[in-house]
Amino acid sequence: MSNHQPRLSIGLPVYNGEKFIKEAIDSLLAQTFEDFELIISDNASTDKTEEICRAYAAKDQRIRYYRNQKNIGCAPNFNRVFKLSSGEYFKWVAHDDLHAPDFLTKCIEVLDQDPSIILCHSKVYFIDEHGKFLQNYDIQLKTDSLKPHERFHELLTTHLCYQCYGVIRASALRMTPPMGSYGAADAIFLLRLGLLGRFYEIPEYLFFARSHSQQSLSMFFPDYLSCTQKNTQKSMRTLPDFHAYAVWFDSANQGKLLFPHWRIFWEYFISVWQVKLTLYERISCYISFLKQFKGTEFLLLKDLLFTPQMNRLWQDLQKSSIQKQTINSLNESVAEIKPGF
Repeated sequence: MSNHQPRLSIGLPVYNGEKFIKEAIDSLLAQTFEDFELIISDNASTDKTEEICRAYAAKDQRIRYYRNQKNIGCAPNFNRVFKLSSGEYFKWVAHDDLHAPDFLTKCIEVLDQDPSIILCHSKVYFIDEHGKFLQNYDIQLKTDSLKPHERFHELLTTHLCYQCYGVIRASALRMTPPMGSYGAADAIFLLRLGLLGRFYEIPEYLFFARSHSQQSLSMFFPDYLSCTQKNTQKSMRTLPDFHAYAVWFDSANQGKLLFPHWRIFWEYFISVWQVKLTLYERISCYISFLKQFKGTEFLLLKDLLFTPQMNRLWQDLQKSSIQKQTINSLNESVAEIKPGF
């Protein structure tokens, strides 16, 4: 194996990706920029993903395949591929998405030329499961601002987090907490990166996001294709089940007592608190946060009253209370009977 350290590390976390992963890998191997390593972390797939990936790794020494003994969830698997990386730049890849041949070249050119930019991505369009064009993704965020609070404000608005699949400076990723084990962790991860530095969007459609029934967006945001620049009201207010979303991000959340919306609000708060900002920038960020989430207080109440875990807790408490009342009643009955003997 070569000791050459590639400039770019590409991380591909996958679970049961046999249907699309060949196309995804082929689109990477067809890139005009070739100085990269491809790190695949298989989340204990039960289909032919392992067979496919091992075949690619045997043919190309840039590809390294790892397999988890059990499914550890999305976020831990995303974090794992970064931990295994060594490049100056890093990029995540989904097993079902495609890239134009010059995607990597153009992103790295931008990062090489401007040190203030920590993430470079391109415009996106959606393709279906057969690779046919569906529509453009037209939400544009002004994340190239020199002012952190303006980037923070933009990343607070509703978007689909496709910037996560851009090319990122590894040094910036090391300054950022890893992907969290809670719903919407990708949005908060991007927000934290945005507080550190600027993003740049290449004004070309070089990234092709596949839309199909088995992807997380389709499972948790069934109508996400209607989320456009003119209609961005697809936010926490409409997400069907944040508990299921949290379990998808990290399987260790299964069965735990979770307060998902409280967790998200807390993560937004500490994201601003932990970054070095001027007092003006910090206050501006918190004002944007309060404005954006005004009117969502009912979600916090919902966590306390109506979540599946809380319902089970109330049932257990009620059952415990009934049992206690029954025991007390029996004790009272016994006490009444004893004098008769």
